[in-house]
Amino acid sequence: MIKTSADMQWDIRENMRGGDGTTKIQHIVNQDELKGHARLVGRICLEPGASIGLHPHDQEEEIYYILSGQGIVVDDGNRQVVNPGDAVVTGGGATHSIANAGSEPLEFVAVILTY
Repeated sequence: MIKTSADMQWDIRENMRGGDGTTKIQHIVNQDELKGHARLVGRICLEPGASIGLHPHDQEEEIYYILSGQGIVVDDGNRQVVNPGDAVVTGGGATHSIANAGSEPLEFVAVILTY
């Protein structure tokens, strides 16, 4: 399967998971297009000041891979700045949040794997 960017659906969510501002999600592949146990494979964009609020991942894990911009992640209580090339893995009941900490859009790939 090959999908062009034009074939990928965008989802716009306000105050995602109790966060601030607008979250834009480009669904790279949909759950029904996969045989594996992935619930989300998407590119996420947070404008300056936007965030995704603190939320748990029980019976699944979420991976963030930072593409551009600068963010602040709280991962199971640990607060850290993330930059392009950094990755965050949260699962097993742990919680996390992410906020745009810069003046440019924060873009990252998010993958949620279920188990």
